[in-house]
Amino acid sequence: MSIRINLTQLHREIPSNVKIVAVSKTMPVEIILEAYNAGHRLFGENKSQELITKQPFLPPDIRWHFIGHLQSNKVKYIAPFVEMIESVDSLKLLQEINKQAEKHGRLIRCLLQFHIATEETKFGLDLQEAELLLKSREYAEMKNISLNGVMGMASFTDDTALIRWEFRSLKTALIHLKNSFFKESPEFCEISMGMTGDYKIAIEEGSTIVRIGTGIFGKV
Repeated sequence: MSIRINLTQLHREIPSNVKIVAVSKTMPVEIILEAYNAGHRLFGENKSQELITKQPFLPPDIRWHFIGHLQSNKVKYIAPFVEMIESVDSLKLLQEINKQAEKHGRLIRCLLQFHIATEETKFGLDLQEAELLLKSREYAEMKNISLNGVMGMASFTDDTALIRWEFRSLKTALIHLKNSFFKESPEFCEISMGMTGDYKIAIEEGSTIVRIGTGIFGKV
């Protein structure tokens, strides 16, 4: 199937209030342009070096989400153009994003990444760490970031009950943080969860952003 057909099918299946991030990691510029020419504008990359290599050769109205683990010393490379960093997993990283956004006169939208999977290899905060971050003086002083919600990756497993429980736990975290810290902030509403293999479960459990690579571009 072509990229255009894949996107058309996904838009039929996925509710209009759920954003589709086309995960273009490892994809060359020409392939990304196929999705762009099919009308898609929201793309996600997980490596800063790969993103800054591609970005100058692609249309300026592409909206880029950074979805991978991000080291603080790499933020400066993507800060001039990235729309959202979905993978904020520490106060240190958020401080650097704020610093670089200020340099460029920008407001960068961010999600707090939670560790919801059983695998130890996945990055992310737990609820206590997120609360400490949000209570910190450093966070209170940030003017160039906007926290818009949470992100998480489920376990790589065929156990749909486990996946559903993990997604549900992320939704619970969002609700808790919303009630505790963001009652007056309508922008704190996003839940980025669900990929090609589990996005349908994620949407059932309240996802507002799904990250789909293979389902759009096919297997590499």
